[in-house]
Amino acid sequence: MPELKAYSADRIFTGENWLSGQAVVKDNGIIVDIVSLASLSKEIAVENFPGCFLAPAFIDLQIYGAYGKLLAVYPEADSLYKLNEYCNSGGAAFCMPTVATNTYDVFYQCIDAVKDYWGKDGKGVLGLHIEGPWINPVKRGAHIESLIHSPSVRQVEELLNYGKGVIKIITLAPEVCSKEVTDLILSHDIIISAGHSNATYNEAITGFSHGISAVTHLYNAMSPLQHRQPGLVGATMDHNSVRASIIPDGHHVDYAAIRIAKAVMKERLFVITDAVTETDKGYYPHELAGDKYESLGILSGSALTMDKAVSNLVIHAGISLDEALRMCSLYPAKLIGRDHELGRISKGYRAAIVVMNERMETQGLPGF
Repeated sequence: MPELKAYSADRIFTGENWLSGQAVVKDNGIIVDIVSLASLSKEIAVENFPGCFLAPAFIDLQIYGAYGKLLAVYPEADSLYKLNEYCNSGGAAFCMPTVATNTYDVFYQCIDAVKDYWGKDGKGVLGLHIEGPWINPVKRGAHIESLIHSPSVRQVEELLNYGKGVIKIITLAPEVCSKEVTDLILSHDIIISAGHSNATYNEAITGFSHGISAVTHLYNAMSPLQHRQPGLVGATMDHNSVRASIIPDGHHVDYAAIRIAKAVMKERLFVITDAVTETDKGYYPHELAGDKYESLGILSGSALTMDKAVSNLVIHAGISLDEALRMCSLYPAKLIGRDHELGRISKGYRAAIVVMNERMETQGLPGF
């Protein structure tokens, strides 16, 4: 039987344009129509959000933990429930829990945690993002140098086989991984993102031509754009299809640098929070330092939520609200190949909607 319900607000951002006087109708989690309030059947219950707007719910493809439970330290379903709750509070209905450079045992335990979470009908978690340890120690940032290495084919194969269906993104440095390794990863339908890398421009472009389709936290922990050595940053900006994440918290990247990257890359630039949580256990003792986190004195993660990222992009980087919303929803959906069902408010799409007030603060995720 249909379970029709409708949602309306002062205006609706579909991912493409703004509507007013309309309602989004959903049935069993799918958007079945967008109709005028005047023509909406009286038999359909309507939840209205005055003083607010509706937009496609956000997608955070890099976040490590929440509410005192870093996934790498507590590789269990409860950590993922807390992480999902944190994401929801900032308007993100979907997330990609992330594990930074660690032991293989921890990676396996985190894979098990995701499987357990899914088995308990846990919502919102799209899979696992593994960041390192196949990175360049020169650009390690807060990653643990003693665990960083170039992988053997066997190491990669064992991890991928264990994480089949769970691992969705791997961040690596293209200059420290063989083509045989990257080809193997790609054969498992896993997105490769270049990051924590000291690649030259040519090494980066070669990696992109071999199937690397993304770059992890643009500008941070990578070879910079210089006039004689364009590096990974220059290669990313100069490419015509590779996408890159960016952290708009005001600490990881200057807002002017975000504005420049946006002007060059347009829809290829998307947002991640890179959010961590307090912990004094494991390899990463993250400590809150103002509105960012540090590990052993090194910037190690943000305290962002996705709605705060939207606000920062609009207020500090001068990016339009339309584009800021797309950078947090449609563009990450495109990277993971889910833009046919996520990132828009449109018939046939998932009813994943965020309610925001005019201060760009999340007021809820109705109907999801």
